[in-house]
This record gives sequence, C-alpha cells and structure tokens, in this order.
Amino acid sequence: MWDDGNSLGPKEVHNYLTRVMYNRRNKFNPLCNTLVLGGVNNGESYPGMVSMIGVSFEDNHVATGFGNHLAKPILRDEWHADVSFEDGVKVLEKCMCVLLYRDRSAINKLQIAKITEEGITVSQPYSLKTFWEYKAFHNPTAGAEGSW
Repeated sequence: MWDDGNSLGPKEVHNYLTRVMYNRRNKFNPLCNTLVLGGVNNGESYPGMVSMIGVSFEDNHVATGFGNHLAKPILRDEWHADVSFEDGVKVLEKCMCVLLYRDRSAINKLQIAKITEEGITVSQPYSLKTFWEYKAFHNPTAGAEGSW
C-alpha cells in the first residue's frame, strides 16, 4: 500500500473490520467489541458499524449498546440530510441525556468528533446539563403493581 499509490477509504476499512470480526467469531474467539467507523471519501460521508460477531451495516447514523435501543429512535425522528453541525450536536446531546438518565452510573461527560475530508477535530470534554429532581426519579416504581 505504501508504494503502489492505492489507499484504503472508510468503506474498505469497514469491510476489512467486518471480515476480522467474523473470522474471530468463527474461531470461537470473538473480540468483545462493537466498532463504529466514520469517514469521508470524495465528499461522501460514511458511517458504519461492526458487531463482535461480524454483523455490519452502514446508515446515516449508527449507535452501539443501549444507543441502538434508546438513541436510534431519536436519531430517526430528528436527523435529516441537511442537518447543520450545531443541530447535530444538539440531537446527539439529547440522545446522550436519555442514555445517561437510563444508566445513572454513567458519567455525564462527552467529546464530539467532527470528521471532514480535511481531517478530524475532537472537542474538549464537557459535561451535559442534567436535572435529577423529577418526581419519577425519586420513586421509580410508584404505580407499578407487582414491582420488586
């Protein structure tokens, strides 16, 4: 790859990682990670995801773990093709707040990465604004008959 002028774009790296994860699965020695890959090639953005067993897909937005269950519906509702960077950050912060409220042991700090053809910029860590005084947080099983 160094001397022949070829380079790997995000799609090629995504396909390679899919094969690596699937191969490890078949050897009954999976890498217990879910990978998110993002890149830009020829003006086309490329977000992709690979699970620990080699399941992969590409979409306009990807998520892992609880994000697949809780954040993807928010992203489906609020994402559109011409979303600005600032609006995208707001939607992402909304998703992260939902995930934070679901898992109180998580920390409320995050960093935002922006991937362009010129390169990658990563923000400084910052904290999400949270509000823990909702009545439902004080007694979450109120009104749930038969709960533990």
